[in-house]
Amino acid sequence: MKSKKLFKVTFLSQGKTLELYARHVASSALWGFTEVGDIVFDPPEGMVIDPTEERLREEFGNTRVLHLPIQCIVRVEEVDKRQPLAIRDAASGEKVVTPFPLAPPLRKP
Repeated sequence: MKSKKLFKVTFLSQGKTLELYARHVASSALWGFTEVGDIVFDPPEGMVIDPTEERLREEFGNTRVLHLPIQCIVRVEEVDKRQPLAIRDAASGEKVVTPFPLAPPLRKP
């Protein structure tokens, strides 16, 4: 059985560049839009490790189909596997949400 296709969709929203993974990307029935459906998130595991993923899950977790204006889409890539998601400032490209450090910073005596 062939595995389902996986797409990485990068798009602009409210001054930020967002990345999502989805199983379905196609032209929308709404003229000038692209539909992104079956959005893929890592299964939640108790403690929040990736605040970017959690923030995107809060915003798009209950979305069946996302209709994006075509001028907002930066790129759509067909990929083999998921990578960590990113939310970046659209102008500078800097990450807006940074992951928590794994170890606390050392305090000087």
